[in-house]
Amino acid sequence: MKFIVEPTELVDAVNWVARSLSSRPIKAELLGIMIDVDTSITLTGSDLETSTKAILKAEISAKGKVLVPGRLLAEIARSLPNKPITFTLDGSRVLVTAGTAKFTLPTLSVNEYPTLPELPETAGVIPSDVFAHAVNQVAIAAGKDDSLPTLTGVHIEIHQNKIILAATDRYRLAVRELNWQAKDNEIEVNTLVRARTLADAAKSLTAHSQVTLALSPTTSNERLIGFLSELKTMTSRTLDGTFPPFKHLLPSESVAEATIEVAPFLDSVRRVALVTDKTVPLRLIFADNSLQLEAGAGEEAQATEELEIIYSGEPINIAFNPQYLTDGLQAIGTPFVQINFTGASKPAVLTGKHELSGTRDISYQYLLMPMRYSA
Repeated sequence: MKFIVEPTELVDAVNWVARSLSSRPIKAELLGIMIDVDTSITLTGSDLETSTKAILKAEISAKGKVLVPGRLLAEIARSLPNKPITFTLDGSRVLVTAGTAKFTLPTLSVNEYPTLPELPETAGVIPSDVFAHAVNQVAIAAGKDDSLPTLTGVHIEIHQNKIILAATDRYRLAVRELNWQAKDNEIEVNTLVRARTLADAAKSLTAHSQVTLALSPTTSNERLIGFLSELKTMTSRTLDGTFPPFKHLLPSESVAEATIEVAPFLDSVRRVALVTDKTVPLRLIFADNSLQLEAGAGEEAQATEELEIIYSGEPINIAFNPQYLTDGLQAIGTPFVQINFTGASKPAVLTGKHELSGTRDISYQYLLMPMRYSA
């Protein structure tokens, strides 16, 4: 095996493949990145739950297949000088050279490397920027507690040419609806994917205009989801369990609503929240086209700030986790946010508005549970 590759292409491909390597694999071979040199070069990595592949364009002198320590290869690739990089298999070692820099890598057993699942059948395509933005808006609300695996995922609901993404950690719920180009116009699918897997795919597959979504048939024993761009693929096993019902949580009516410019609102939330921590609520008092932000009480540090807003409905005194509120405001992606209230002790819903007097964009909804606080 021997080939020469450009450093930028190698770094990009290795970084992508290294994402799926396990830090605590059940077998040593899963620490490795497989380099398969044929008419092109394919790099593969896997932790048996998620597999990633990247195709490299290179000048190939000799074919072959080799398994090398993945994280070490990634570190070496990033540190090499900006010169063509030569890989040569010499017995059980791989020689890596770029200019005067030379490394020798040990190899792992190719025969002991597990057989990985193939990419499922193509289900449709989505513009990569739309996909990335939608995933980022929703993944923030996914749980981090692995003891509740269902809540660490993003629910993907496909109805023909419409996709609904949803995630919740029980304290907030993010729901995004978007259109896509389905291969089968009658497709109806529900699946649950790890939020961090989906976020990795969205982040790294935006170099090309479209992302292809691939799904195992409902009759298949293996429940897989795949993501494909021109030279990169990711295949992941979906999560077991059923995502909790969520659509009924999004209220159709409200007792009050506020429209606020996002940028100054975010600045105020961050300033006032300086005297809080994750367990201390940020209090918001809505009335008479004004918003009073308060944090802290008694002998503790305190902060207050006031904003002019557009407000209608009964006065509302409510409190939120400041980080969750910040996450939602950042995810909205529009100049203005509309907050709809059904009561001071009930969840509020944030949606975006492109213009102050325009209609709200309900393609993205961020529901936030209130926190209790001492008056």
